[in-house]
Amino acid sequence: MNYELINDNCLNVFHDILLTHDNIIVVSDPPFNIGYHYNQYHDKMNEDDYYEMLGIVFGNTPSVVIHYPEALYKLAFQIGKFPTRVVSWVYNSNTAKQHRDIAFFDVKPDFNAVRQPYKNLKDKRIQQRIAEGKTGAKLYDWWNINQVKNVSKDKTNHPCQMPLEVMKNIIGILPKNAIIVDPFMGSGTTGVACAELGRDFIGIELNSEYFEIAKKKDLKMW
Repeated sequence: MNYELINDNCLNVFHDILLTHDNIIVVSDPPFNIGYHYNQYHDKMNEDDYYEMLGIVFGNTPSVVIHYPEALYKLAFQIGKFPTRVVSWVYNSNTAKQHRDIAFFDVKPDFNAVRQPYKNLKDKRIQQRIAEGKTGAKLYDWWNINQVKNVSKDKTNHPCQMPLEVMKNIIGILPKNAIIVDPFMGSGTTGVACAELGRDFIGIELNSEYFEIAKKKDLKMW
């Protein structure tokens, strides 16, 4: 299990990573271009420039992209690819947006690789499966997982921190021999998920403060 953390703009280093590593899957929750207050990044690019950037990062290798549905439609048009699968991640928030989608491009996730608790324990078929030693149902394509709240003990200074459960679900259903690359690493949740699941990881983060947060979190895990 190997990991590498890079404090740089992903556009400066991404091409070299693709040239020097095989079997990469890019997994990321990119900036949404809706005006989040990041320390070092202007989250309100010209729309054409924004999707051109996403196309460079996600268009040339198998990728998993977490974004709002409208943006994923535009990204698919930009890179000329349809997702192989899409998962909806839903959450209860105080905003008009109550879910994001997770699109898998050029990679087929294995939903049997991650198990979840059975829902109807009174069902005789479920009781039989439990008696046979089965630990749960395969993962569905609808994940109801809370966001990381400001009052959460795991909350960092990053304004858009991903829940660990979401990232572990994603990593868990991807091919196990791939190197996971997160070009917008943020607070490092993808790296923690990879460490817990024994996966190789490369994380890239532009902002030095967020990079240090990610480095401290990941060093505890690896």
